Amino acid sequence: MRVDIVTKEYPPEIYGGAGVHAAELVKALRGGGLDVRVRAFGAERDEPGTTAYGVPAELSAANGAIQTLGTDLEIVPAVAGADVVHSHTWYANFAGHLASLLHGIPHIVTAHSLEPLRPWKAEQLGGGYAVSSFIEKTAYEGAAAIVAVSEGMRRDILRSYPALDPARVKVIYNGIDVESWHPVEDPAYLAEQGIDPSRPSVVFVGRITRQKGLPYLLRAAALLPPDVQLVLCAGAPDTPEIMAEVEGLVRGLQEARDGVVWIDRMLSRHELCTILAAATTFVCPSIYEPLGIVNLEAMACGAAVVGTATGGIPEVVLDGVTGRLVPIHQLQDGTGTPTDPDAFVADLARVLTEVVSDPARAAEYGAAGRARAMEDFSWAAIADQTAALYAEVVAEAR
Repeated sequence: MRVDIVTKEYPPEIYGGAGVHAAELVKALRGGGLDVRVRAFGAERDEPGTTAYGVPAELSAANGAIQTLGTDLEIVPAVAGADVVHSHTWYANFAGHLASLLHGIPHIVTAHSLEPLRPWKAEQLGGGYAVSSFIEKTAYEGAAAIVAVSEGMRRDILRSYPALDPARVKVIYNGIDVESWHPVEDPAYLAEQGIDPSRPSVVFVGRITRQKGLPYLLRAAALLPPDVQLVLCAGAPDTPEIMAEVEGLVRGLQEARDGVVWIDRMLSRHELCTILAAATTFVCPSIYEPLGIVNLEAMACGAAVVGTATGGIPEVVLDGVTGRLVPIHQLQDGTGTPTDPDAFVADLARVLTEVVSDPARAAEYGAAGRARAMEDFSWAAIADQTAALYAEVVAEAR
């Protein structure tokens, strides 16, 4: 069986969980003997079986969403000969949908996020957000199967797209490579970054986007005990407006307390493993998170995890076992905004304070988290489930 996987992100051009997922899934599927061809956006890759596609020159000045569709059209003819096409995120959904129609093959979509639940993307894409929303809806409703990365994500898919047959929406979790993500000790690197391993620390890793909840964390950090360090591995802002908001909040924190470290560049895996392994706790303050591979990465590095009780996070972080969950009540308008932002900030600060104030318990959470990552989220198991889904949709199409 030949499977063509279409993805915007693929090594070395990865900036989020969808790219990590695509890379690890491809590696595991190929290891299982499948013929997997990757159709990726961006610069040329030297990986066998992988082809990159750029934006057509005629669209170089177009809206970003239209540039995406141009790249998708470049991909569609190349999918000829595949038995199934599998797309990741709306960026690739258009290529998958058209390839399915043109070549008469089933299209599988993996849902890493949902446009109806990210209305703030209009800040970044302008009218392109209406385009991305149209593409996602069309692709989902035409897909042979949709993979949700958590039960919470499955509920969101069916709520966002009620015309879907629930039987076509399958849950296959994200995974983690625990051989690559593991505790690393590098005191010299920590010292270079201004991180003191003798002090308790809270670590955040993520893009500067509304869904990641960073402004709420920065407000909560002002309420933490004075000896607690805050380490922010945060970059790739969606808009200048949210970047300005984050810069202002970080500046205010740095004026009021020491131990606020902001690393705004892409970090290597060794660097991230070192920072996560030294953390008293990792924090995921997201207001929208289908699963959160970053939580699995932190767990694999032996860090306790404090996460918002939303989306798929409670399916990864076991409250009182691998970390703690922070309660949140959210608006049902698609934004995920807390109904009482001050209460959410206070609860986030309270739970973080409880965890960093008991380092022995935090270490127990971290050990349990690594064990859970190893046992329940292996890419080999996820690849087996995905390959079985491929076989199922191909058989149904014949």
